Amino acid sequence: MPQKYYYDLHIHSCLSPCADDDMTAHNVANMAMLCGLDFAALTDHNSLKNCPAFFRACEKAGVTPVAGTELCTREEVHALCLFPTLEAGMDFDAFIERRMPIFMNNERIYGRQLILGDRDEVIGIEKRLLIAACDVGLEVLPELTGVYGGVAVPSHIDRGSNSLFANLGFIPPDYKFSCYELKNTDTLEDLIMRSPALARAKLIYNSDAHSLEEIKERAHYLVLPERSAEALIANLKSRGAPATS
Repeated sequence: MPQKYYYDLHIHSCLSPCADDDMTAHNVANMAMLCGLDFAALTDHNSLKNCPAFFRACEKAGVTPVAGTELCTREEVHALCLFPTLEAGMDFDAFIERRMPIFMNNERIYGRQLILGDRDEVIGIEKRLLIAACDVGLEVLPELTGVYGGVAVPSHIDRGSNSLFANLGFIPPDYKFSCYELKNTDTLEDLIMRSPALARAKLIYNSDAHSLEEIKERAHYLVLPERSAEALIANLKSRGAPATS
C-alpha cells in the first residue's frame, strides 16, 4: 500500500569545498535519522566519491540512502543527478570525472574536499576544484542520467545564482525535465507565470544543506509504493506536484 516517505535529497558532505568539515558520512546519516527522514541523498558538487561511505552509514542509521551529485553544467546551472543504486551512481561519477576541467583547488580560498572511509576517516583529498563547471550541457541531462537509470532535477530554480531562471531566464520549451527543485514554497506562483510548464512538473523541496543544522526536518514527502531508491526515482520521473505537509 502506498505510504508517505519524508525526504531531503540535496545534502552536501565535506567533499564539497563549501560544506563544513563535520559533514561526514555518519554525521549526515545520523542527523537525517534524528530529523525523522526516510530518504537522504548525498549530492556533492560534481562528485559521488563519498556516497559509498554514506551508504554504509545510512544502513546503520536506518535511513534509505540515494546516490547523487549536484552537477554544475556547462551553463553554470546546478542540477541534481539522482540514481537508483550506488553502482549506477559510481558509474556516472566516472563519466563526469572525465569531463571536469583541470582547475586545482585552493583550500585557503574554497575549503577542503575530503574523501571519507567507513569510519569517517579521511582516505583522500580531491585536488581538482569541484565547484567548477563540468563539460556537460544542461539540455542533455535528462537523457544522460536516464542512461544510468537516474533522474536529473534542476536545483533551487528560485535562487538568484547558479539556477535555471537566474542563468537562462526561463525554461526552454525543448527541455525534458520532469522534476524541479525549489527552495521556498512561496516562489512557485511567480515562476509558473514565467514558465507555465512548471504547473505540470514534479516539484520537490530540499535543504541544500552545507552544515548539519541545515538538514531538513520531517517536512516534505513523496507517496511511494515502497521505501526504495528505485521507487523514489520512478516517482521523480513522473509528472505532477507531490503532496506535501
